Amino acid sequence: MLRVGVFGVGHLGKFHLNNWKSIEEVNISGFFDPSDEISAEVEEKYGIKRFPSAEELMEICDIVDIAAPTTYHFDLCKMAILKSKHVFVEKPMAHTMDEAREIVKLVKEADVKFQVGHVERFNPAFIATKEYISQPMFIEVHRLAQFNPRGTDVSVILDLMIHDIDIILSIVKSNVKHLSASGVTVLSDTPDIANVRIEFDNGCVANLTSSRISMKKMRKMRFFQKDAYIGIDFLSKKTEVIRYKTEKDKNALTFDIDTGHGAKTIAVIAPEVKESNAILDELRSFVQAIHSDLTPRVSELDGYLAMEVAHQILDKIKKNQPN
Repeated sequence: MLRVGVFGVGHLGKFHLNNWKSIEEVNISGFFDPSDEISAEVEEKYGIKRFPSAEELMEICDIVDIAAPTTYHFDLCKMAILKSKHVFVEKPMAHTMDEAREIVKLVKEADVKFQVGHVERFNPAFIATKEYISQPMFIEVHRLAQFNPRGTDVSVILDLMIHDIDIILSIVKSNVKHLSASGVTVLSDTPDIANVRIEFDNGCVANLTSSRISMKKMRKMRFFQKDAYIGIDFLSKKTEVIRYKTEKDKNALTFDIDTGHGAKTIAVIAPEVKESNAILDELRSFVQAIHSDLTPRVSELDGYLAMEVAHQILDKIKKNQPN
């Protein structure tokens, strides 16, 4: 039985507590949070012990789950890794690139499992369409959210867009050749809305728009590749694939079009999206990686690469700001 300690039990930390309770292979040893008010609420509601310090809780844990604000990630990660604990940390994995580089180095030296909470990798709509995505050449992304002061400790790039950066890097698997970016600070001290264009060495281009000052929520990603279009709605868990008909598409809705180079049969497919809890799935996946000695699905290297692109974007935005 693996013992887990949760560090930070605010909005997201409470989701983690609920989901850890559903995993039979683990036992929640306790939690640490500096807020007396939040801690009292959690102790009463969940019946889980609050520890007076992060160090004391880490001593009795096998898994350290870090859902604290980003500025605390590095210190907690470093403390846990040096104590040979397995670490699950919410995205972004660290506040600065220097911190991220040191975490990658420490994980390798300690030989522990480390997973970053890029939860959209476990979104059932994404999972349902992954088999259809093959060498996309153009990707369009819109991730919009209503303003919430809770997430403004980091920019919209590190708060929202980093989810899409991670998804794209996991699929394209090519080096970034060039990127351009513009962003505007509206309600917080960091960019609240941004538009980014990423060009990869293999010719793929990705356009990403993220905003945390929108009137409505949107989390959509569209892939365009040879002979196919794939659409994913991460929010409503809906999918769409339109492609030239193949032998696998016998039961699909089809229609014929004249391409100018002869008639083609088009198949319209809605891949089945299985109902699931993405947070529960990512935590279970991490436990399985520990038990089976596997590389976690979103490793420290994945987290580092997503952060690297995110910080390149922030540098571009900063250079484009008026004096």
